[in-house]
Amino acid sequence: MAKEKTIWFCTSCGNESPKWLGRCPACGEWNTMVEQTVATGKPAKTPAPAGHKPQQLRDIGSAQEHRISLNNGEVDRLLGGGLVEGSLVLIGGEPGIGKSTLSLQIPLGCKGLRTLYVSGEESPRQVKMRAERLGGDMDNCLILSETRMETILEAARAEKPGLVIVDSVQTMYSENIDSSAGSVSQIKEVASMLLYFAKSTGIPVILIGHITKDGYIAGPKILEHIVDVVLQFEGDDKGPYRLLRSIKNRFGSTSELAVFEMTGKGLREVTNPSEMLIPMHEENLSGTAIAATLDGLRPFLFEVQALVSTAAYGTAQRSATGFDVRRLNMLLAVLERRAGFKLNTKDVFLNMAGGLRILDPACDLAVVCAVLSSNFDFAIPHDVCFAGEVGLSGEIRPVNQLDRRITEASRLGFRKIYISKYASVPKVEGILIVKVADIPALVKSLFRG
Repeated sequence: MAKEKTIWFCTSCGNESPKWLGRCPACGEWNTMVEQTVATGKPAKTPAPAGHKPQQLRDIGSAQEHRISLNNGEVDRLLGGGLVEGSLVLIGGEPGIGKSTLSLQIPLGCKGLRTLYVSGEESPRQVKMRAERLGGDMDNCLILSETRMETILEAARAEKPGLVIVDSVQTMYSENIDSSAGSVSQIKEVASMLLYFAKSTGIPVILIGHITKDGYIAGPKILEHIVDVVLQFEGDDKGPYRLLRSIKNRFGSTSELAVFEMTGKGLREVTNPSEMLIPMHEENLSGTAIAATLDGLRPFLFEVQALVSTAAYGTAQRSATGFDVRRLNMLLAVLERRAGFKLNTKDVFLNMAGGLRILDPACDLAVVCAVLSSNFDFAIPHDVCFAGEVGLSGEIRPVNQLDRRITEASRLGFRKIYISKYASVPKVEGILIVKVADIPALVKSLFRG
């Protein structure tokens, strides 16, 4: 006979504790412990599938996994060439960012893929209204509005679809766990049941999950450990562009990024990300610089915007959107200490165009140039871009895969790129490569040359 007891779970890492703790001993996060009631005792016996026996490693075949094309070039590339049979994929993102839209576009765009779409948040009529707006083939898409996992798996085994989509994991529950839907124990149980279903039947499953205010998938971190692939939507839900990033992929690279534009008919693939990031203003405007950055294996160029003004209330402000404000403070300190620019009495505002959040250190050089451009009120020519990391001694350091960045800049029509003096790259037709050693050399070449 199963008994009930109370256990505290960490929502960040899934660590269990018999009592409440202010700080999780496993991951060190504060105020992440939540109380859950769980059933204890011997679990129900599950018969082992036939044919599951240990195998010699040398006897196991090494053939490529069979992949299913989703008829969406960006998503297929992000998955490593398509959806692997029997895989469990988790798509996370903030409410309203486009998770449900993308998950419904997949079956509507694949005519030969029979899909079971399970919605725990919308009625079949609501899903039909959204499908009519998106357009596509509705013949092979089955809709099931249900939240009980036992019923969902029974329907999936009866229909034998080629793909199962569950929207969302936080609304599902299993009768094996005596707690409400969305709780830590329910999310773990639901994910485990879907994983067993996918591996035992070979039917891939796509899970939709919400994220917390801190940007993590809602629920325990163990949910990300269970699934095979984790894709996460990023971007401003009020703007048109969305970034789909691969955080985990057991069947491909995690160094991939897909860009989409939200339109009235769903998400449109943006095969050239630089098209949304190229300047959308008149020329001869100070305070802007173009950075040649790299996200994973994909190079693209975007605009860095800076505004430097006299501090109105005596205390200088430092604000950055899409860029680490601590790194901005470090770059401003380098400009003051190593190059002699007095910015301690001026407000500095920084913005990454397109709603991007940039972590690439190659953006440092463009940030410095945008700040100096605004400070001097000097417009940087529109056909000049930058790729370099700035060190604490004011030196400009080389960054990785410069050839990809330079080739992309040349393809987009840029005529000059500033990089580190210590970088070694081949010449590229149509673009002048300017090498500078430090900040003073950069200022002399760019603003006084």
